[in-house]
Amino acid sequence: MSYPQATTGFKLYDFRSDTVTKPTPGMVAAMAAAQVGDDVWGDDPSVNRLQAVAAERLGFEAGLFAPSGTQSNLIGLLTHCQRGDEYLVGQEAHTYRYEGGGAAVLGSIQPQPLENADDGSIPLDKLRKAVKPIDPHFARTRLLALENTIGGKVLPASYVQAATDWAHSIGLATHLDGARLCNAAVQRGLALSDMARGFDSVSICLSKGLGAPVGSLLLGSRDFITKAKRWRKMLGGGMRQAGFLAAAGLYALDHHVERLADDHRNAARLAEGLAALPGLTVTPPHTNIVFVDVDEKIATDFSSHLAKHGVLISGRDQQRWVTHLDVDADAVEATLRIAQAYFEGR
Repeated sequence: MSYPQATTGFKLYDFRSDTVTKPTPGMVAAMAAAQVGDDVWGDDPSVNRLQAVAAERLGFEAGLFAPSGTQSNLIGLLTHCQRGDEYLVGQEAHTYRYEGGGAAVLGSIQPQPLENADDGSIPLDKLRKAVKPIDPHFARTRLLALENTIGGKVLPASYVQAATDWAHSIGLATHLDGARLCNAAVQRGLALSDMARGFDSVSICLSKGLGAPVGSLLLGSRDFITKAKRWRKMLGGGMRQAGFLAAAGLYALDHHVERLADDHRNAARLAEGLAALPGLTVTPPHTNIVFVDVDEKIATDFSSHLAKHGVLISGRDQQRWVTHLDVDADAVEATLRIAQAYFEGR
């Protein structure tokens, strides 16, 4: 996917993703002061603390620090499944659609993709029908993988409980891609441990809305994480003095979770302002992601106008706008003025 690029010296408002955030001064100071060791040997104190803190807050026994969410999800799938197993997953899920087919290519794990409902869930009747019988002809259904948030939507709590209860009742393990689980928790007003309940493993990302420069965490039982650590090593994810990065993650967990509410308010205001403009159809956001369908007659010109005035977004006729700690309320208002100017000038 190509993105429009700013062509002037105007102030840059980057709404492409919450992955574009830069470390705050406080986070940089924490990184500079970090105590470090060799994490492959297990003696980096900052990494060990990050793993312990995250595990405690999400209600698990242990955690594993990984370079990316793609890797932490893949480690989770590889730890749960063996060659020839399958996992049930949504068509729109990141682990299926946007992670390079890693489970199939590197793990010989077969995905069974199912259509997501409008609220991001995978209907239980579809899940039940997708489970394979115990028969040599079929891959063994081993795992249910959900995502929260998915496309910025927070999964209904009643659905999560019903789906994980069902999975466990027939012997399936459960994994949650919780890259933006902190957004979901803030939107629901619940603790992270409440949002993680029902899952045998959870992956959370530190480098999206939480603003750390690098890293994700995989959480699970102590035995699960012991096995997962071997997969991390095999995938090249063992890092040495990773405590400098872990310190950023610790700072993010301590200082940047509650402030996600600001991103949600800014996304709501952004959606409101864009929806008032002709030719734009806006999906009201749950959290910090705003989807905008643009009339194809103006899509290219409108995107070029935004880029020319320092506003970066993802897509053209189907746009995704993501708010984060580097685009505050003033940036949203400035961006809405830039967007409105396009229509006033036509």
